[in-house]
Amino acid sequence: MILEKIDWIIISIFFVIVLSIGWIASKTAGKNTSEFFLGGRGMPWWLLGVSMVACTFSADTPNLVTGMVREDGVAKNWAWWAFLITGMVTVFIYAKLWRRSNVLTDLEFYEKRYGGKPAAFLRGFRSLYLGLFFNVLIMGSVTLAAIKIGAIMFGLNPITTVLIASVTVVIYSGLGGLKGVIWADFFQYTIAMAGAVYAAIVAMQQPEIVAIGGMQGMLNTLGDKVQFIPNFSDPSVYIPLLIIPIAVQWWSVWYPGAEPGGGGYIAQRMLAAKNEKNAIGATLFFNFAHYALRPWPWIIVALASIIIYPDLASIKAQFPDIDPTYLKDDIAYPVMLSKLKPGWLGLVVASLIAAYMSTIGTHLNWGSSYIVNDFYKRFARPNASEKELVLMARLSTAILMILAAIVALTFLSDATQAFDILLLSGAGSGAIYLLRWFWWRVNAWTEIVAMIGATVVAIVLVFFIDDNAVKTLVLDGFTMKLLIAVTTTSVVWIVTTLLTKPEDKTVLRNFYKLTRPGGPGWKRVVNEAKADNEIINKEDIGKSWEMPIQILLVFIGCIIIYSSLFAIGNFVYGKTLYGFILLTIAIIGTYFLFKSFNKLRAN
Repeated sequence: MILEKIDWIIISIFFVIVLSIGWIASKTAGKNTSEFFLGGRGMPWWLLGVSMVACTFSADTPNLVTGMVREDGVAKNWAWWAFLITGMVTVFIYAKLWRRSNVLTDLEFYEKRYGGKPAAFLRGFRSLYLGLFFNVLIMGSVTLAAIKIGAIMFGLNPITTVLIASVTVVIYSGLGGLKGVIWADFFQYTIAMAGAVYAAIVAMQQPEIVAIGGMQGMLNTLGDKVQFIPNFSDPSVYIPLLIIPIAVQWWSVWYPGAEPGGGGYIAQRMLAAKNEKNAIGATLFFNFAHYALRPWPWIIVALASIIIYPDLASIKAQFPDIDPTYLKDDIAYPVMLSKLKPGWLGLVVASLIAAYMSTIGTHLNWGSSYIVNDFYKRFARPNASEKELVLMARLSTAILMILAAIVALTFLSDATQAFDILLLSGAGSGAIYLLRWFWWRVNAWTEIVAMIGATVVAIVLVFFIDDNAVKTLVLDGFTMKLLIAVTTTSVVWIVTTLLTKPEDKTVLRNFYKLTRPGGPGWKRVVNEAKADNEIINKEDIGKSWEMPIQILLVFIGCIIIYSSLFAIGNFVYGKTLYGFILLTIAIIGTYFLFKSFNKLRAN
């Protein structure tokens, strides 16, 4: 595609603004690690919420959604829509607990919740396991999307695309730290959403769509592929697409950005909040925007692509020079963007760059925080000065980007592949991240064994067992692998927990005083402390446990966001009556949500 002068002006302005944000933020980011990784712990909820949404709106997300819709229809999105339950649990139960912990990273949590060498090992190992392995894999999948977009839209070779896409983000995230990343996210998210909406509008204006009667004709032509809910007449469809994600996946699987109980860069944003209320507000806004507002422009483009390019052969016919390695269903999104007219192209290109940079910027800062705070400072250089730590943070930022580029160029071929690997690698460990706050018996060995077990099981299932060998009449091979991984890992960590010694009573009491989780899971610890004339639950005395109202808020929150998601979908499909009914449910739910929310004790 040929960029006109106006397109280059728009793209140039975009880069100037982003680099300016990084330069301005660098004036405070270099002071210490708290400023570099948490923005000084003074960030407001709305800015943090937008940053969370911007991070999860990556260059590969539209590709991933497009691939899902083309393969199994709109209902396939329940593979990630189901994580809303996790999100709501984080909002109303775990956000304030994270803020109270006052840690610099969520891995620092380990040496507050657990004690001794096992806790130190867990923190150190996961700093490299997540900060390097998982983080680089995620950034690699995002960079792969940038490679595909560059190849389809501009005929760029992979190395050129990687260089163009990564240099700027390394500069501004390395200079400005988290504060620079968050303010850049705010700007980039606006651009990214504008580009996505415009891409959807252009998709519906294509001659092939107009010829069949626009939206209504497309809905009639595609049949079951446009349905929000899978076909309930076929168990092999609705069980893996809907039942398993809602019943099992949300609580059992660790996935970056949707960790049960919060974690990763979501925890980083909560820790950067001014206070508990801002932490809760940020995660609530994030979940609404992430699940209800964003998906439909991508879904529209994906559905239109099925009409225009019904199979991969039709894509290959129009783009004969495309590398066969990248010829997957997820490439249909950049293929559709190739139909944009000059003039608006600059905005959409800037939006794609923004989507890429916002995600990579967050992952660079987040991964660097693990490497510097939880490995380098904790184990290599305990007495390192703040100046040295910030320098290491900037150096590790560049190294992480180089590793991600290598992964994208040599190991990955499509977005769904990376998604599946990440799901299986975290399957079965999710429940631990929910229970460790509320059950005193969970110990460091619980997490160590779960981590090792999940990894071993994932390796065996991915590399040694074919999907066809485990599939049944009802469940496909991957879903069966997920259930096997969840069951095996869960049994292993539960048995380990019951057979190993609990944490030292001093560690448990200090953790309780710090975070005040409350509930029957800590009753034994509280009572033993009282017997030793130590009161560790002063704030809880005379007050009821908040969990019942929190669970109610989780339920109401899910109803609001799912209603909003499908209200927007019905409006898009032209089903106005259903749209207004669902919108009314969302509005009523919002009223009761905020009325009940005021009963929570948040600072």
